[in-house]
Amino acid sequence: MGSVGISFGSPTSGQGFDVSSTVSQIVANLQAVETPWQTQLTSLQSQDTVFTSIGTDLSTLSSALSSLNDVDGIFSQMEGSSSDNSVVQLISANVGAVAGTYTMVVGQLAQAYSYASGSLGSGDTLAGSLTINNQTITLSDGTATDSNGDTIPRNDTLSTLAAYINAGDYGVTATVVAGSSGSQLALLSDTSGASGAVTIDSSQLTDSTTGGAVSFSQAQQGQDAQFSVDGVNMTSSSNTVTTAIPDVTVQLLDAAPDESVQVEIATDNSDVESAVGAFVSAYNTVVGDLNTQEGNDASGNPEPLYGNPNVAMMQEQLQEALGFTQSSGAITSLSQLGITANDDGTLSLDSSTLDSMLDSNYEAVTNFFQASGGFGASLTTAVGNLSNTSPDGLIYLALQQDASEESGLNTNISNENSIISAQQTQLTTELNEANYTLQEIPSQIDEVNELYSAITGYNENPSG
Repeated sequence: MGSVGISFGSPTSGQGFDVSSTVSQIVANLQAVETPWQTQLTSLQSQDTVFTSIGTDLSTLSSALSSLNDVDGIFSQMEGSSSDNSVVQLISANVGAVAGTYTMVVGQLAQAYSYASGSLGSGDTLAGSLTINNQTITLSDGTATDSNGDTIPRNDTLSTLAAYINAGDYGVTATVVAGSSGSQLALLSDTSGASGAVTIDSSQLTDSTTGGAVSFSQAQQGQDAQFSVDGVNMTSSSNTVTTAIPDVTVQLLDAAPDESVQVEIATDNSDVESAVGAFVSAYNTVVGDLNTQEGNDASGNPEPLYGNPNVAMMQEQLQEALGFTQSSGAITSLSQLGITANDDGTLSLDSSTLDSMLDSNYEAVTNFFQASGGFGASLTTAVGNLSNTSPDGLIYLALQQDASEESGLNTNISNENSIISAQQTQLTTELNEANYTLQEIPSQIDEVNELYSAITGYNENPSG
């Protein structure tokens, strides 16, 4: 600690000294004890900034990996097209689909059984019962009982009958349609295809208005779709076909027995290549962050994490996960996908190699990133272990440790500042008193001289 000299000037001048400046010098010397603490605190805060930045970049890497690991993500869809969308429309192609061109011929579309009632007047009411698939709906005879037990008129119509049917589970959907000779109740089987026949018994159903019977007749025969794929004949009860081409869904829209429709299935390489490129870029950013901490900044000073063991630990764990080799499958390492390591630990991507592998074995590439215990899972675990994620992420734990040290240093500085503040107050009081004494010395000397002259008769300042 340095020393502070107080200059009093001439002790008899009465000028005294600058109390404020003197106290400031003393306080500055007292505060020097805090300098190592402040230096350490600044260093820890700089480390926190870098740790947080690396944590953010690790999060970006984790997101890039997630897009490759997600079973419902970019690998789950393939590209495809139909040569005639008016006959066969491609709905979807999943990752298990085999790329290629398939020839389809649609001879017949699937359709559901439908039935229609005889025509009724728009205001006609119904009575009796209707049985559909062995379930009976009983209608009113024109009256009903309310909550008070009173008899009230109730007029069931085709619309209320349709509502009863649609609210239940009768295996059909009911619609009132306006025919050329009156209203009719149309019933469409809920089961498409030849197996969707419906049993209807309307022998007890009458038109209360006319007294006539209400009968139903079949309006449309149910049938299965008939088509072929690459010359193999197939049938389907629905026009939405999911089994003709494995992992491919097509919609049959028109019967065209004389037309061959080409359905092409291909891998969607572009999105996968973009996702792999994003992964490589995110990985390189993290490696670059770590490499930077091994040297000096632009001013020649060591980087905040220079020599920090956490940097070496992160580099080691990333390199270990990157070198993971799967024990099974057509692809066992990153190099087969055109991803190789550079001398500084970053990665390079050969897009042509990746594209070729996607063309030749799309499913193997998918498995490499998504198989349980495979590369994708291994690197995702490593990144999670290094992240700023509570409670075990390496960066999270490093930041927690720094926070604990920073708290202790701030406590020390705060306590020392309290002590210095009290000393400053005391010093100011004492030095103000000393300064007052110095300023009073000339008047005290004058008083002594006057007393001496009075006693001795000696006059220091004769008038002449």
